[in-house]
Amino acid sequence: MLRHMRTTVRLDDALLDRARQEAARRGVTLTALIEQGLQLVLRRPLKRSERPRVKLPECRAGGGYLPGVDLDDSAGLLDRMESRR
Repeated sequence: MLRHMRTTVRLDDALLDRARQEAARRGVTLTALIEQGLQLVLRRPLKRSERPRVKLPECRAGGGYLPGVDLDDSAGLLDRMESRR
């Protein structure tokens, strides 16, 4: 027995408009189009990259980072990098 569940999905307005147009062109409901798309995506297994993994070299040089630099503050790091240009 098939069960249907109601849910809310947030979509970009332009994507939603295109999906509605495509559903109308195909003569199906928006729900049917979304279900078909999900089935297509879920049917295909996710392929891992066929490239071999690369081990990056570890720098053992002395030094380190500048005083006051917080590596956990990405916004602060970006500000510092942009101010050096």
